[in-house]
Amino acid sequence: MQKSSQNIPKMLERLANLSDRLISDSDISSLCELAVQVVDDLVNPSDVFLMLFDLDKKTLICESHRGNPLIRRQKPQLRITGSVKDLLDSGWEILGPDLRHTDRFYLYLDPELENQACIEFRIPLFLDESHLAVLLLGKKADGTDYTVPEIDVLRMLNNLLVLCGERSIRCGKEKSRQKSVPRPVFPLFRRNDYEEILGESDSIHQVIEMVDRVAGEDVPVLITGESGTGKELIARAIHRQSRRCSRPMVAINCAALPDHLIESELFGHEKGAFTGAAQQRKGRFELANGGTLFLDEIGDISLPVQIRLLRVLQERTFERVGGDRSITVNVRIIAATSRNLEDYMRTGKFREDLYYRLNVFPIHIPPLRERRTDIILLADHFLQKYNTIHGKNVKRISTPAINMMMAYHWPGNVRELENCIERALLTTTDDVIHGYSLPPSLQTSEETNTALIPQDGANLKVMVESYERELIVDALKKHRGNAAAAARFLHTTQRIINYRIAQLGIEPRNYR
Repeated sequence: MQKSSQNIPKMLERLANLSDRLISDSDISSLCELAVQVVDDLVNPSDVFLMLFDLDKKTLICESHRGNPLIRRQKPQLRITGSVKDLLDSGWEILGPDLRHTDRFYLYLDPELENQACIEFRIPLFLDESHLAVLLLGKKADGTDYTVPEIDVLRMLNNLLVLCGERSIRCGKEKSRQKSVPRPVFPLFRRNDYEEILGESDSIHQVIEMVDRVAGEDVPVLITGESGTGKELIARAIHRQSRRCSRPMVAINCAALPDHLIESELFGHEKGAFTGAAQQRKGRFELANGGTLFLDEIGDISLPVQIRLLRVLQERTFERVGGDRSITVNVRIIAATSRNLEDYMRTGKFREDLYYRLNVFPIHIPPLRERRTDIILLADHFLQKYNTIHGKNVKRISTPAINMMMAYHWPGNVRELENCIERALLTTTDDVIHGYSLPPSLQTSEETNTALIPQDGANLKVMVESYERELIVDALKKHRGNAAAAARFLHTTQRIINYRIAQLGIEPRNYR
């Protein structure tokens, strides 16, 4: 068991590395082949066989196999003994080799060949109203039994395959539909459930699609992106679309709390646990029980807290600070960070096993400078928002102001844009936001007519000599026309200064 536990980080690392490939592949046949490859790589069974059935047509769509070649000769048959809805509601389930006592469905193969294949488990995988996939696993190639950690990894893989399989089926249906129907124009909002997520860029629509895929599944989500990109907004959208939407979503900013308080905030404390603990207090995990816990800036927590957090993710139990009673919770974790956790792992600042536990389904939010088509849309939204808040009636943003916003690199992302619009709305004296109403960081030389080079260009030699003349004259003024002192001041030799003085026609005696 200890050896298996030591392999968990490696298994999780492989699962995380392959999750991107699973998510990006939309072809159902390729997905089946990749799923078999992943299972073979993770738990090393003697045989692994995946079959996808069309429940409406009662036909085998595709299959993929590794191991005993005799299995390929079989003609697997499927018979549903309950309703499809029961199958959809059943969720994760591992069925042993004998299916005679299940009332959900029968999957039976040729008995002789099945015995040769030594089928150990049948696992129902990605399901929708008309599709069912079944994964068959033989005994382990090394002859050992499947361990609990390996079953947990298969459970995580199952959740990924549910998402990817449903998406592949939807993509196939959409492609068929698009052959006869023109491609629709993306609306401003994909649906009313995401009305707070504004954007017309492809990158934002990709983020919304990722939220669609993962919202209904109880898997950890890691949201990455620069500060101010809206990571908490995405986390709340996931929670609202999840099965836990009726339960609370509790958020905590890990970077805002010192190390000696973060444990108490997360896990709670007992009365008298430390100085100032006058009464028992529940932590964020208890408050979020049954719902979602959002851990913002997860990269800023210390290594001791990371160890306790890893235990909660693995065992779903913890003790309050100063307590000895184990508390069991059922919480979905959504984490976010603006740090590069992979760099942190290399430098030892973040645990690898915790990273792979959190990074089951990654979502990256692009910075605002990479989706400039959303800037005007967001600016108009914030203009309407702060018109209402401050009782103003600013109607539009001027063209020069728009040009300045489009040219700016927005290091603070959407949060900086929001603050910028609010400031400009408060400082403008009419019903238009002008370029001069924007913060100084957005002011450009073109818009303020302070450019060093004129719009029609300039002669480089003349401009360099003009600048050099100003430097030498200024040095001569400081040193009362003393060329030797001016040379030392400009870190050059007196011979060079005298040469340039003669070339530029400067009279040192005029500055004595």
